[in-house]
Amino acid sequence: MEKRVYNFSAGPAVLPLPALEIAQREMLSLPGVGMSVLEVSHRSGTFTKIIEAAEANLRKLLGIPDNYQVLFLQGGAQLQFAMIPMNLLGGKSADYILTGSWSKKALEQAQTQGKCRVAYDAKASNYNCIPQTSELDLDPNAAYVYYASNETIGGVQFPTEPEVGDVPLVCDASSDFLHKKVPVEKYGILYACAQKNIGPAGVTVVVIRDDLVAKSADGLAAMLSYKTMAEGKSLYNTPPCFAIYMVKLVTDWLLNDIGGLDKMYELNQRKAKLLYDVVDESDGFYTSHALPSCRSVMNVTFRLPNDDMNPTFLEQASQRGLETLKGHRSVGGFRASIYNAMPTEGVQLLADFMREFRDANK
Repeated sequence: MEKRVYNFSAGPAVLPLPALEIAQREMLSLPGVGMSVLEVSHRSGTFTKIIEAAEANLRKLLGIPDNYQVLFLQGGAQLQFAMIPMNLLGGKSADYILTGSWSKKALEQAQTQGKCRVAYDAKASNYNCIPQTSELDLDPNAAYVYYASNETIGGVQFPTEPEVGDVPLVCDASSDFLHKKVPVEKYGILYACAQKNIGPAGVTVVVIRDDLVAKSADGLAAMLSYKTMAEGKSLYNTPPCFAIYMVKLVTDWLLNDIGGLDKMYELNQRKAKLLYDVVDESDGFYTSHALPSCRSVMNVTFRLPNDDMNPTFLEQASQRGLETLKGHRSVGGFRASIYNAMPTEGVQLLADFMREFRDANK
């Protein structure tokens, strides 16, 4: 097998090697089944065990209460941007907290479905921070408050949930889902497309409180209704079977190899510190986009003193097996996505290279 590089892509992103190896072994035939997971019926007992195991793993890892549904949907975060207001607005308005590109995109889609307010917008600071509670302009009668817990492009992350009172809190956790334990009971909806931290592209995990399922608007097309998808236990239509199978393998890895989300968070904090220490100790050679108080532990964004050096940095990083480090065009510079599955040795190698590059070019 060709040597694997360290893939710092923001998504589709690195997956745990043990999960990939199991999928490789079982690709032609699931144990005792005689066919690939790509071939089994979603109505079969074989797949029922897979999807139920994936849900059980998620419930165990996050401590999901019994009054929440776990749905495996399609369409990614982009579909949720529209599906959430379709189901929940009910003639009311919703509040949106804007801290980067993904929360802005969510607002744009929600506005096609009804009235939405901007409760906070970090535009003035070029989306390098998150709001203080006192800065939020919240409507106590809103249908919900929406935010993105981690903005991949700017590398900005909420360390804790925003305080929104009794209004249902809706969170796009696509890029930091399962990176640590969160108090699920604080959320009305917690969702994540898989391809950043929990599996391959194709499935979106939606954790939704029962009362919000019940409030789902009537008259929606079946595929756009939380109520319909919950009643069908995510099997109203053929689900993304392979992607769900991979979520099951990744959550097995988190439970059995890592030892749960507290251990995973410790590892994630150590990995992020390796890179932020290089930035902070560089005497300005490297600069971080996000303010220190809200730096992401999933997406480390940084710049060089001169953009003309960027191609050389990328070329020399690639020679060391450090790939997909180019930053998003709207921010520039570099972005190292160090999701759960990124090995510590890969992050250490990048940190060592960053120091070498600084010493050779300062």
